[in-house]
Amino acid sequence: MSSTVFMRIEEPRGRAPRRLALWDLGFRPFYLLAAWLALLSVPLWVLQFSGLIRTAWLPSSMWHAHEMVFGYTLAVVIGFLFTAGRNWSGQPTPTGRPLMALALLWVAARLLVLSPWLWASLLLNLAVPWLAAWGLWRALHAAGNRRNYFFVALLLMMGLASAAVHLQQAGWLELPGLRVGLDLLVFMIAVMAGRVVPMFSNNGVPGMQATRLPWLERAALGTVLLLLALDLFAVEGAVLAAGLLVTAIAHGLRLALWQPWKSLPNPLVWVLHLAYAWLPVHLLLRAAAALGWMAPGPAVHALTLGVIGLVTLGMITRTALGHTGRPLRAGPVETAAYLFMALAALLRVLLPLLLPASLMLAVQASALLWSASFALYLWRYTPLLLRPRADGQPG
Repeated sequence: MSSTVFMRIEEPRGRAPRRLALWDLGFRPFYLLAAWLALLSVPLWVLQFSGLIRTAWLPSSMWHAHEMVFGYTLAVVIGFLFTAGRNWSGQPTPTGRPLMALALLWVAARLLVLSPWLWASLLLNLAVPWLAAWGLWRALHAAGNRRNYFFVALLLMMGLASAAVHLQQAGWLELPGLRVGLDLLVFMIAVMAGRVVPMFSNNGVPGMQATRLPWLERAALGTVLLLLALDLFAVEGAVLAAGLLVTAIAHGLRLALWQPWKSLPNPLVWVLHLAYAWLPVHLLLRAAAALGWMAPGPAVHALTLGVIGLVTLGMITRTALGHTGRPLRAGPVETAAYLFMALAALLRVLLPLLLPASLMLAVQASALLWSASFALYLWRYTPLLLRPRADGQPG
């Protein structure tokens, strides 16, 4: 690995004005909030899982899953879309007081999930993605940017999926809200990965020739939508396993065209390749679970830690560097955070498969590594997210 991997991130010359820039653009508050939730909630869940405490109106496993999907990951998605949406449209996305209000609603939704007030929790967890969808749609609509309208639809559906989880826990409705939420996130990740990973790879690593085939791109995204349909209709067994296998093959071929083996010199690139490599692993493990060959836990965590954990950590570092006016270069802090997350995924997925009696150890060790990743992120990036851009540009 090149020695430049461990170079300290350079600060551009010149001194940015001293003022709080937290509400200048969506990635700033929502990346911080996501990181704090990731840091604190996973150890809290491990204490529940270990039987040391009892809290939350949702049972511990469902509370943990809901907050990772509709709390942590949704916060990253909102921060990313508000920031990317401004670039796509050339129009403003929520900043200032509207952004502050949405962030406070997100915090209130996290607290209400711990309370017995089901309907208040449902309404706020529905309102946050729907209000975010409104803020994004206004920018895209003003620019006539219909190409990205589907992100608005995905935010609306994330709200409905969260509401379905609440209604299911209340015994009012039997819909796979959590599974649908995960499928929506997989589709979003698959779309964005196809757009940015080949470009980032070819720009960031000399000699890489990551390519895209239009027919394969359509097939990869189409298979994810097929899985969403299968999950909506609660299809199981061999039919679901077949759909998962076809999806795994499509995404494995897609990744191979991106030449992941050449990405090692640049951590900002290899973390995205490694995240995407976990997707076919997740799909194959889920196919095995659908056939009754194994428990579903390893497949779920291959997705949540391997794919979502690594891709979100990779994006909240890369986009935070770029949108605070810093060089796109990973230092030792970023590299360590990526390695901790990669090891957390590996332990959580493989250890229970190889040694079923080690489940508690796997949960505790992976939680420690997960939280260490976000502790490093907060230590390095909190000052950058609170201060104005180093290059004096808005945002």
